[in-house]
Amino acid sequence: MRQRRARNVFAWPRKEPKGPYAATIAPPGRTLPVRPDETLLQAALAAGIPFPHNCRVGSCTTCKCRLVSGRIEALTDTSYVLSAEDLHAGYILACQSLLKSDVEIALDRLDAPCKNVAGVICAVKPLTHDILEVRIALDQAVSYTAGQYAELSVPAVAEPRNYSFAQAPAGPEQAEICFHIRHVPGGELTDWLHQADRTGTRVGISAPHGSFWLRPGAAPILCIAGGSGMAPIKAILEQAQRDGCTREVLYLFGARTQRDLYCVSEMERLGENWNGRFRFTPVLSREPADSGWAGARGLVADFIAAHGLDPARCDAYLCGPPPMVDAAIARLTAAGLAAPRIHFDKFLDRSHAARAVNVANA
Repeated sequence: MRQRRARNVFAWPRKEPKGPYAATIAPPGRTLPVRPDETLLQAALAAGIPFPHNCRVGSCTTCKCRLVSGRIEALTDTSYVLSAEDLHAGYILACQSLLKSDVEIALDRLDAPCKNVAGVICAVKPLTHDILEVRIALDQAVSYTAGQYAELSVPAVAEPRNYSFAQAPAGPEQAEICFHIRHVPGGELTDWLHQADRTGTRVGISAPHGSFWLRPGAAPILCIAGGSGMAPIKAILEQAQRDGCTREVLYLFGARTQRDLYCVSEMERLGENWNGRFRFTPVLSREPADSGWAGARGLVADFIAAHGLDPARCDAYLCGPPPMVDAAIARLTAAGLAAPRIHFDKFLDRSHAARAVNVANA
């Protein structure tokens, strides 16, 4: 049965004047303006508030906060991810909230503060026909946990974009960082990056962000990734191997064809050095039938239970395109894996947020 919404998340009627409105957020006890076309989370992050967040699309609930007073309009039906108790207590998702009045917001915690630094693109290397490895030498070192991401700003693009760190940190702070950046046709930053060699370009970095990292435990680790979702999974597994992890690992990597595969040799070497059982299985969804490919074919979610590993007793880490992540979550949930043991990072382009705001304001 669908849970009833809390009364305070109903929107004002459309005819009422729109903002900007003021949001008072505690902690840290700051008041900031919020435009009618931006979410509460976007405004808080733009103001430098380390607001807890991860997916930004209303599914992880990391940005859950309490609406003390005022009104918002939710971009999506949050009753599917927030409990009835949370809704009646006034909890909302900041990433899905457009302000319809001045509001007061209460947070349980703040994220660790991010560091804003500058750097220079020092190396660019093609990994596939549409994915580049981009290395950046920083003016000041940053720290991060394997699985987290950074905001990358370049002079040619108005707003920053988010990319996961593609390597485990080698120490407490990193003076050089690495990303895997896939070309999204029509994407402002990726069009710019893939059009020419951008080595030597000055960029800005804000890091670290996100809560996608390996949780402690003894359960088998099930990783599922697609495309440039390889980056954070690769970093997580590298860090675990360095830390002497002995947990069983099954890593399913989904790609369209053989030309979309990459980091295969790196995963094989990682498996050779793993202190336990480690299996890496590429799955191709659009490989021509006559190509000679002898590996797995189909959708990556179809292979979750194909290796004799009970999904219900695993800790799952999913990263990549939203349809792949959603399909994997559905399979894992149906197999009995509890939601708190499913960790994911959906790779979205900016058009997803823009479409949601346009629908809400229509």
